[in-house]
Amino acid sequence: MASQDWFDKDFYKVLGVSKDVTAAELKKAYRKLARKYHPDSNPGNPAAEAKFKELSEAHSVLADAAQRKEYDAVRAMGSGARFAAPGGRAQSGGFEDAFGGMFGGGSRQQSYSYEQGGFDDILGGMFGRGGGGGFGHSTGGYRGSGAPTRGRDVIASTTVDFITAIQGDQISLQTQDGRPIKVKIPAGVADGQKIRLRGKGQPSPDGGETGDIVLTITVRKHPVFEREGLNLRVTVPVTFVEASLGATIEVPTLGGSPVRLRVTPGTPGGRVLRVKGRGVTTAKGAGDLLAVVQVAVPSHLSKDAEEKLAAFAEALPKENPRDDLLKRAQD
Repeated sequence: MASQDWFDKDFYKVLGVSKDVTAAELKKAYRKLARKYHPDSNPGNPAAEAKFKELSEAHSVLADAAQRKEYDAVRAMGSGARFAAPGGRAQSGGFEDAFGGMFGGGSRQQSYSYEQGGFDDILGGMFGRGGGGGFGHSTGGYRGSGAPTRGRDVIASTTVDFITAIQGDQISLQTQDGRPIKVKIPAGVADGQKIRLRGKGQPSPDGGETGDIVLTITVRKHPVFEREGLNLRVTVPVTFVEASLGATIEVPTLGGSPVRLRVTPGTPGGRVLRVKGRGVTTAKGAGDLLAVVQVAVPSHLSKDAEEKLAAFAEALPKENPRDDLLKRAQD
């Protein structure tokens, strides 16, 4: 990111958080806004796309402890001052252009953004570069010592399918200079998680260590499954008769064959049926599949069915299932 951006942009304001926000609070605020403005949720809406880009840019800086520290220092020293940092990120005309230069194509269609540079660019602009006592272009330390400088890291983001995040996969990307790179997406990667690609960033200007690519993963929503830690949750409709009399039903699994579960007689809506080991599997363990029962009420009944249902209601005990609720509400 060009240092001018750090002076001009209030990333805390963009995300609607205070300057002392914790990492957990920051992540929660970003995820809420990202879901609202994500391009997948706002097709053909350039304003939402621009807002999503702005949110991603702010989060990528504040979520990284080192970058956040640098950003806070830049903002603190920036009152009334402006510096143009050489070698900053080139500005381009649109959301795709912003990272089309860094990555392109591959085995999957990915969307990503990138930024580079940072606090050293500002110091370099203030004190000069080259030999003598100047600061290095990156994080290599004091240039007068003769130590080579490390290449700059590149911050990027990419979006993967839900099943890719759960089961893991390998995707192909292309660097700015046309080099193809393979990126292993580990099984169980979470939305917002970062993957560091060692030695894939900017080369050193004087023979030092190459920088890294820090890749933030965004996971697309699934139409059926939701993730809760290592568990997967799915809502399963059952008929009133199945819930009342009991039944054996089929429940889908992610990327596999359905499993058969027993619904016991008198099962209420909201009950959770658990399938062990069919959730998210990582090095830390395996989660379960949670099937949440939803009693489906028919929207249309024939005249004959209505009469039989009324007769059934007459045969039931005269009980009000809300009596206990009303009583507890008055306590």
